[in-house]
Amino acid sequence: MVTRWEQVARAQAGEDYAAAYAARFRQQADAGADVHGEATLVTALAPPPSRVLDAGCGTGRVAVRLHELGHPVVGVDVDRSMVRVARRDAPHLAWHVADLAALDLGERFDVVVVAGNVLPLLEPGTLGATAAALAAHVAPDGLLVAGFGLDAAHLPSGCPPTPLADVEAAFAAAGLAPPEVWASWDRAPYDGGGYVVGVWST
Repeated sequence: MVTRWEQVARAQAGEDYAAAYAARFRQQADAGADVHGEATLVTALAPPPSRVLDAGCGTGRVAVRLHELGHPVVGVDVDRSMVRVARRDAPHLAWHVADLAALDLGERFDVVVVAGNVLPLLEPGTLGATAAALAAHVAPDGLLVAGFGLDAAHLPSGCPPTPLADVEAAFAAAGLAPPEVWASWDRAPYDGGGYVVGVWST
C-alpha cells in the first residue's frame, strides 16, 4: 500500500525522496541553520539519559541528535526507504519499521516525540488508533511531545490539515492529560497560528 506520506513525498521529491529529505536537512545544517529544535526541547523537558521513542523517525535526524545529547533512543517509521537511510547513517541505533497505528514495541519510554508533521500525514481514520498506540508507549510520569502544522502554509502540498482539537481529543481518549501548547519548538507562546507543539503527560 502506498501511504499518504509516500504520495506526498514522491510528488515533492521523486522516487528517491528519502535521500532528498536527509540531504535537505544536511544542507540546512551546513549553512548554519539550527535543525535540532526538537531534540533541544526534549532534552530541556527530560534531561538525559531519558529513554526516548522517535515515532515517525524518518531518516533519523531527531533520533541521532537525541543520541548525541545522551539519550537512549529508538526510532520507528512506517516507511522502509526512510528507515533504510537512518540505518545506513546511524547503524548503532535501534530502528524499526512499523505502522504507528498498530505499534507494539513491548516497552515504555520517558518521552515519545512525534515530529515532522507525522500526525497530519497519518492514514485517514487512524488518528485514534495511533494516539492510543503512542500513549501506550509512554512510561508513568512520562511525556508525549508532538509538533505539526495546522494549515496549508505549514504542511506539505497534498496533506490535509488535522485540527488541533481532533488531536487533543484523540490523546485525551488515550488517557493523556490536556497538553501544554506552544507555537514552536523553542516554546514561543501559542497564539492560534498555523503550527503547534504540544506536550502531553500521563
